[in-house]
Amino acid sequence: QVQLVESGGGLVQAGGSLRLSCVASGRDFTWSEMGWYRQAPWKEREFVASIKFDSTNYANSVKGRFTISRDLIKNAVYLQMNTLRLEDTAIYYCQTSGYWGQGTQVTVSS
Repeated sequence: QVQLVESGGGLVQAGGSLRLSCVASGRDFTWSEMGWYRQAPWKEREFVASIKFDSTNYANSVKGRFTISRDLIKNAVYLQMNTLRLEDTAIYYCQTSGYWGQGTQVTVSS
């Protein structure tokens, strides 16, 4: 059974940092792209960042502030979020190969 488990969300002041983690189990995703998405209240889910081997992609809104990385041995993907803004408040989801995690809440306060 495939599971993606996110962690690391929380409440942070604007300008602060958080590091999200997502650990996958039940299957080897070494050859798959892994990504992060987010959904803010009253908005559609949107792409944040993705990674496959050394190739990364970012949404324009997070470029220069967020960094995605992964640990192939641990079957994990991470999202380092710096200089957080109020508009980064959302539930963040890990995704790969059609599988989704349950999400982790990130709240940025002023």
